[in-house]
Amino acid sequence: MPDLTHRNSPAAAAETHQALHRRDRGGSLILMARTKAQASRGWGRVRRSVPRGGGGGAGTPDSTPTTTPRSPRNDPEASGRKSKKRRYRPGVKALREIRQIQKSTKLLIPAAPFIRTVREITFQLSAQVTRWTPEALVSIQEASEDYLVHLFEDGMLCALHARRVTLMKKDFELARRLKGIGVTW
Repeated sequence: MPDLTHRNSPAAAAETHQALHRRDRGGSLILMARTKAQASRGWGRVRRSVPRGGGGGAGTPDSTPTTTPRSPRNDPEASGRKSKKRRYRPGVKALREIRQIQKSTKLLIPAAPFIRTVREITFQLSAQVTRWTPEALVSIQEASEDYLVHLFEDGMLCALHARRVTLMKKDFELARRLKGIGVTW
């Protein structure tokens, strides 16, 4: 694009028009997109004094990156303030946690509270059964977590069907009713 020193002049407008609208060999019009200039980098970033493609060898001072000086106003170390904690947009951390949990194979419910609950329910239903093997407790925990995960999935499908993204009690009730769980016929 030609260098335009007087941007408001009619000649500059004509040159800009010619630079943006060109014709190819066949005579058809090619419209070239305008491009923005690259934004300048902020304070405290590493700037290279040599272009990326070439430059001095390993021992020359041109090959080492230099840091630009920070202003005392923006420098957290100079003013004695702590730097701000990273703030993520809503839902980003939740999605990261979901991906992490879906990749893992470990149990989600803590073992000690689950075992206490199993023993409490066992004592309420039968005073004769007082001991559990560790394998039996692990298998009960795996089965209960699998049941809960599937219940949450079905409840979420019910919420999405109702054009909501918030999971409610009525979604769980509908999911259980559709599965036929807890219904005495």
